[in-house]
Amino acid sequence: MSRRTPRPRGTAAPRITPASPCPCGLPAAYGECCGRFHSGSASAPTCEALMRSRYAAFVVQDAAYLLRTWHPETRPPGVDFDPAMRWVGLEILETTEGSAFHSTGTVTFRAHYTDDGRPDSLHEKSRFVRHEGAWVYTTAVFVD
Repeated sequence: MSRRTPRPRGTAAPRITPASPCPCGLPAAYGECCGRFHSGSASAPTCEALMRSRYAAFVVQDAAYLLRTWHPETRPPGVDFDPAMRWVGLEILETTEGSAFHSTGTVTFRAHYTDDGRPDSLHEKSRFVRHEGAWVYTTAVFVD
């Protein structure tokens, strides 16, 4: 995801603990799912796993992880989280390549959010490459 980030005005990011359901939508606890990527104890093995973990990083407002998993040639100097937005769900619509046997891949997804309480969504096709052995986000095309 390349847009700037989420959370309702005047409130903090949702409190996610290692035992909380993972915001990425997979049926695992955050600590066993995307939390291990955020902490650096594991690396995302596929571009879909990286996409899910980046979405979860937007939910928990982990700017350091987002920047660490952004290709250096397209990485912004920082990530600003919009206090009016809250990410509320992720749908993976399609993936191409992006496995342990590939060097590039794409993930098309729809990320649902509220902006000042109004529901909306971001439909994007993100591109990923391997950089220094790890998957990183490079660019995106907004689908609608």
